[in-house]
Amino acid sequence: MNITPKTNSIQTYTSLLYRKAIHPEFFGIEGRNRIEHCGIEVEGWIFKGGHCARFAFGNTVLVEAIVENPQTMPERGLMASLLCNGERDHEERLSDHAMFMTTIQTETLSEHLYLGTYKEMVAHARENDSLASMWTDESGKPNLSLLDMQRLGSELHIQGYHLRSDCSMVLRTQSMFQVALNGKKLS
Repeated sequence: MNITPKTNSIQTYTSLLYRKAIHPEFFGIEGRNRIEHCGIEVEGWIFKGGHCARFAFGNTVLVEAIVENPQTMPERGLMASLLCNGERDHEERLSDHAMFMTTIQTETLSEHLYLGTYKEMVAHARENDSLASMWTDESGKPNLSLLDMQRLGSELHIQGYHLRSDCSMVLRTQSMFQVALNGKKLS
């Protein structure tokens, strides 16, 4: 008898960083938002199970895509691929005037804690007008992807939360795009 092991979403989630824009056809976009601050533009897309954020500053472009299936994504322009399990940090100096940093954290919860966290995050999404995608899996359990974007000083921050019921996982990403103001260089 052959038993094929089931792969759950915690094993496949990946953060992909690109030095070029990615076409929306790669995602089933359910919501989008665009903000500008200190010459930085960020456009965020939310879709079932992931998000994409495009940062632009002058001629510098960086795209962060959190996806469950990285094999469907293009390789052209890819500068980093980070598996989203456990905790990890990544930093990219894009020029003397622009920097990108991200932190990825995953946590597997008991079913009770997962459902409580799901309810808290749905309330958070409604209170903060976050981009959100909510769906139920084939067993009727709730799932959520949400994206927040904020302006802070000379930085734009995005936080992504992806809650997957197949493994009671919470994936959190915190990313920051920082620029030097008034022609100064970043230290």
